[in-house]
Amino acid sequence: MIPDSSFGQVVSLSAKRLVQDVPRPGSGGAVLRDVLAGGPFDAAVTGFVLACLGESTDPVLWVSDRMSRRENGQLYGPALRNFGFRGHVLKVEVSHPRDVLWAMEEGAACAGLSAVVGEIHGAPEVLSFTATKRLALRAETAGVPIWLIRSGDHGALSAARERWRLSALPSQTHPYNPQAPGAPLWEAELFRARGRSPGTWVAAHDPTAAEPANRLRLFPQSGDGQMAEDDRATADLAG
Repeated sequence: MIPDSSFGQVVSLSAKRLVQDVPRPGSGGAVLRDVLAGGPFDAAVTGFVLACLGESTDPVLWVSDRMSRRENGQLYGPALRNFGFRGHVLKVEVSHPRDVLWAMEEGAACAGLSAVVGEIHGAPEVLSFTATKRLALRAETAGVPIWLIRSGDHGALSAARERWRLSALPSQTHPYNPQAPGAPLWEAELFRARGRSPGTWVAAHDPTAAEPANRLRLFPQSGDGQMAEDDRATADLAG
């Protein structure tokens, strides 16, 4: 049990060969990660990505198209600190998804950024497998993590190394007012990954944890114990 977090330890899905404990999202290096919204107007995707960005003081490039801003809303600056984010956000607002892809690829090549986040709505033609492959290669070459938030997309092909689907859950109980909403909870489904077992967890950001790496917690949903008995090899599940 991790002593500085109220959410405890990340669950081990299986003791079988090739199946490892679930790493913290964003801890696997500079790669492209997709985050899909579980439903319309669901802000869980934004909160999850913010919680994964860490405490770097280097700026984050955040690019969005017009339809994403209408569905996901705008970032609220004062709330960023609640997710442990200590840097600055360089916001770029464009109209077309192709401009989002161009800004993300060019931005990832700039020194001094801690991450690049892009928001694209739906599954436009320009967001092809080739386009995501370019982003994946740029992230790994430049050493800059790239997060692609895809709202209104049910899972088109992608070269992302991890693909998450996020949905909002009822919030935790407020410590001072049981009638008020508490800290957010999300259902986080890792449905495709390389070298990692998929699964579904309840995710929460715990700002009271002493170590930054322990502040985003993934813990099993009720009834998920059977996942440890899955006989399929991780290699068969990974993309």
